[in-house]
Amino acid sequence: MESPIQLLTAADLALLAPELTLVAASVVLALLDLVLPKSSSRHFLGWLSFVSILLSAYFVVTMLHPAEPKQLLQFSYRIDDFAGVLKLVLLAGAGLITFMSIGSVKEEDVPHIGEFYYLLLPATLGGMIMASSGELITLFVGLELLSITSYILVAMRKRNLQSNEGAFKYIVLGGISSAIILYGMSFLYGMTGSTVIAEINAGLGQASQGMLPLMYLSFFLLLAGFGFKVAAAPFHMWAPDVYQGAPTPVTAYLAVVSKAAAFAILFRVIYNVFGVGELMGQPFQQDVLLSLMVVAALAMIAGNLIALRQSNLKRLLAYSGVANSGYLLVPIATHFSLVHYSNFSEFAFYLIAYLFMNVGIFAVVMMLEGATGDSEMKGLAGLYYRAPWTAVATVLLVLSLAGLPLSGGFFGKLYIMFGTMQTQHYWLAAVLIVTSVVSFYYYFGFIRQMFMRSNESAGEIRIPLPLSITIWLCAGASLLLGIIPHVVLGYIDSIFSLTKDLFFMF
Repeated sequence: MESPIQLLTAADLALLAPELTLVAASVVLALLDLVLPKSSSRHFLGWLSFVSILLSAYFVVTMLHPAEPKQLLQFSYRIDDFAGVLKLVLLAGAGLITFMSIGSVKEEDVPHIGEFYYLLLPATLGGMIMASSGELITLFVGLELLSITSYILVAMRKRNLQSNEGAFKYIVLGGISSAIILYGMSFLYGMTGSTVIAEINAGLGQASQGMLPLMYLSFFLLLAGFGFKVAAAPFHMWAPDVYQGAPTPVTAYLAVVSKAAAFAILFRVIYNVFGVGELMGQPFQQDVLLSLMVVAALAMIAGNLIALRQSNLKRLLAYSGVANSGYLLVPIATHFSLVHYSNFSEFAFYLIAYLFMNVGIFAVVMMLEGATGDSEMKGLAGLYYRAPWTAVATVLLVLSLAGLPLSGGFFGKLYIMFGTMQTQHYWLAAVLIVTSVVSFYYYFGFIRQMFMRSNESAGEIRIPLPLSITIWLCAGASLLLGIIPHVVLGYIDSIFSLTKDLFFMF
């Protein structure tokens, strides 16, 4: 007998306050943008967008560490601490990118500034839906909301040929990846008769051996689709062109917020569909984790090696993002066990460090584009003499990106490496260490240009205040994460429960 349809109550709507805040704000901002005269500045819409993101983050914080995870609409949507932590990462990234754009974005880079500010809100909403999804259709709705909005943001510079090329490549490959994900989901539904993740896992656990080839096919389709979304090798070929062609704030959004949202659902799906219940310990699960390790290793190797040859900062950071996707895949690939149960804490800590160091370095690129008109590495020449304090902040960001001691990036990689060694995957830890050392060369290219090269024709750089604050805020956060990493890691451990917040239970 079918269960009765579950409706949303007033209490349920209160649980959806973070998402509804972004919905209301995006509608209001869109209407304001329509009625305002064309001559009016749209940057105050950025302030309204920023305030709405802060309000949404406040609602998320008030819901952290609930007594029990909340299930809405028959397991379609979950309010738990796994989603809460990742929603804060998404909102922090969107907030910083919005804030640094106020007064810094030029009309030639983003012709429709009002649209830029309010389109960031539904894109972030899509990521939040992905983080809380407990059902495949809900997951796909969130994924497409994020993806379609991102396509529009990337294509905003309609008169720029490089932007058009990147946007065309992004929408075609993005559409293909979404189709591949949907195809993989269709096999899960066909094998289990359900789109609810918990029911799918139960159904797969009782499936016959004859279903095993379809389970492998479904997993590899989903891995390829999500591999595109997180820009992990060998599914990363779109990233350099899209990063270079998109406006820099949009590039920062793709590198941080969009990637974090894709990782959120990848973590959910791998453990709740393919990694728990009666599947645990079987060869299938071991093959799933091994496949993730291979993709992680390929991403670390390809990203760091190709970055060595880049002279454009946005392309370099695209390949750096590929390598970081590999680092973030490692804790997902090293399964929970009695000796290693801190996967999520390691993943979340490095994701937070990744957020600050990448938003900060893209703010530096944005500053450089405003001063020189391009994003070439040579534009950093003599930055220490033109903007000494900004150069110092950039050094702190680069140290974190390279993973040197007393930085958030260092402890993020260190915790991931320790977790990998606890599960005795020494080869993967070795790849992580060696590729991190390789990355020193191109990261130190920033420092070489700023301190050891001169640019006599260039004058002093004037940096808009929000952009300068963002650079220093991100540099300070990267340093703070390297000074008190145990505090952040301990807090994540204190609010996250493996059985309640990650695994779906009926």
